[in-house]
Amino acid sequence: MKLIKIKRSSYSLLINFFLLYIIFSFVLRIGFSIASLQKAEISFLSLLNVFALGFLFDIGVGVFFVLPYSLYLLLFPQKYNNSLFNRAMTFFCFNVAVLILLFSFFAEVTFWQEFESRFNFIAVDYLVYTYEVINNINESYPLPLLITAMLIMTSLVFLLFYKRHYFTDNFKGSTPFLQRFFIFFGLLFISVIYAFFIDNSLAENSENRYRNELSKSGIYSFFSAYKNNEINYEHFYKLIDNRVAFNIVRTDLQESNSDYLSNDFSILRNIKGADSYEKPNVIMITLESFSADFMKTFGNNQNLTPTLDSLANQSILFTNMYATGTRTVRGMEALSLAVPPTPGNSIVRRKENDNLSTVGSIFSQKGYDTSFLYGGDGYFDNMNNYFGNNGYTIVDRKRNSFVGEDYQSPRIPIEDKEVTFENAWGISDENLYDQVIKQADQKFAAGKPFYDFVMNTSNHRPYTYPEGKIDIPSGSGREGAVKYTDYAIGQFFKKIKNKSWYKNTIVIIVADHCASSAGKNDIDVAKYHIPAMIVNLNDNEPFRIEKMCSQIDLYPTLFALLGWTYQSNLYGKNVLGESYIPRIFVSTYQKLGYMENNKLVILGPQQKTETYLYDKEKNKQNPEMLSEQYVKKAIANYQSAYYLFKNEGLKQKRIKKGNITTTR
Repeated sequence: MKLIKIKRSSYSLLINFFLLYIIFSFVLRIGFSIASLQKAEISFLSLLNVFALGFLFDIGVGVFFVLPYSLYLLLFPQKYNNSLFNRAMTFFCFNVAVLILLFSFFAEVTFWQEFESRFNFIAVDYLVYTYEVINNINESYPLPLLITAMLIMTSLVFLLFYKRHYFTDNFKGSTPFLQRFFIFFGLLFISVIYAFFIDNSLAENSENRYRNELSKSGIYSFFSAYKNNEINYEHFYKLIDNRVAFNIVRTDLQESNSDYLSNDFSILRNIKGADSYEKPNVIMITLESFSADFMKTFGNNQNLTPTLDSLANQSILFTNMYATGTRTVRGMEALSLAVPPTPGNSIVRRKENDNLSTVGSIFSQKGYDTSFLYGGDGYFDNMNNYFGNNGYTIVDRKRNSFVGEDYQSPRIPIEDKEVTFENAWGISDENLYDQVIKQADQKFAAGKPFYDFVMNTSNHRPYTYPEGKIDIPSGSGREGAVKYTDYAIGQFFKKIKNKSWYKNTIVIIVADHCASSAGKNDIDVAKYHIPAMIVNLNDNEPFRIEKMCSQIDLYPTLFALLGWTYQSNLYGKNVLGESYIPRIFVSTYQKLGYMENNKLVILGPQQKTETYLYDKEKNKQNPEMLSEQYVKKAIANYQSAYYLFKNEGLKQKRIKKGNITTTR
């Protein structure tokens, strides 16, 4: 069989389109490398490794791209190559393919700007929520101009191919069926090799995260994330015996005032409070993408958060709290369930996440009315289903009803007349806090204590907010969004301080995660540091909690301060307790970190375990062999949390003790 000539070959277009993709990918990788030159700490050898691995992934994507056209060439009779149908079909499909190619590269650039990463599970999730994403892009970028630019670029590529006679060669070429057969099945074989044997983790061979990301291909990473959207801990991570795991966790969670209610694989325990206890209303404001280093309290000199800095001096301030993850749903999981983050999707987005023993259920058992308030549509990220199936009343924008929403709790819509400003993600923080006040007034009038989980959205691209509120123009960047977030909280406190219910109301302010988690390490501990404060706790002088702690410790600490007796299925602990050992849980989508004092263990797929000593001053992870004790402790926490969720151990259950029925 003779080798195929590009000239006068049916495969002229296919081959040159493949080369076009490789060239575009090469140029994009060069651009990302220049942008990340300092952070990636690139040497000549590491650069060779980046581009060699990148070329490997680009070949795979290129083959996937041309495989459908190769099938078309195999099945389409060659004698009709120059027919009007084939010309029209080829021109149309070529232009669509080039447009998709250009759009994917544009999307990669914007994604890198936001996350300093190739496409990952966030990109997969965004594909589901098209309304918010498309409107966000439209509000963040001049979309008509960009679409026009991509159409012009597509036309230029078409003209280039046309003038170089690639189409003519394609239409006038004639390739024997046997050659077409071998070409198609050769490409199919390569595709199968990539699909089953070339894993995206092959690019993760460097300790520097930026170099790993540069080695990847965005499209390849996207489909890898889609395929691994939920990760089975027991299949991919290092395990110890379940009994050993639960013994370790139960020992860690044991406190002098707690008693376990079961001897099996369970952490359910009764926590004894003080003889007298308080029962205030609680409003938790969860700040979108709010890093601790935005605040002057933590060293920022831009004066972006005068309100929060003032409140920090009047509150119980956690100076050393860390988020468990890098997404809002991960923060919601930590703040509502107080569990370590299990790999893959947050529990908020998983199936079988109803009737859980949440923080809200503890409030409910104390007679509280619990609500979830969100300025956008709570169908996003499955929030309504999660909170609605765990007893929270839903207050959200409710622009439309959506397929897949199924929960029992009431849903209260935020009406158009109550909204003065709105962008792709939701209404302004001021409008949202007006809803919080409205609901609080109604519950107070009804004589019910209330607990509100409030999620704001202003500190999110496109960073738009009402004009004239602060001295930074709307839509100009992150700093303005941070300052407006702070301003809106100030307005909220001005409005509620004269309310009858305020004297007996605690306001918690805490971030869901940091603005950026990207660093040179897969898990950059400093990028998880968040602000958290408890404001207006009666009879408590302001003080600072300096101990390192996790988001999951917030409510156990609050309940201890309130003197509550309650049943706990939470992994969080009272940070002020005598038995508390400073430790945090930090994670990416696949990597799971556990740090006790400065000893850091990172668990990864393929049963990988990495151990370090963390230098906080330099934000540096120094590889160090740690004792088996710390590795087992890390494994035990994550393994037991996964086990409990999968085996309904985090569910509330009705237990009859004598003649008394209790909920656990």
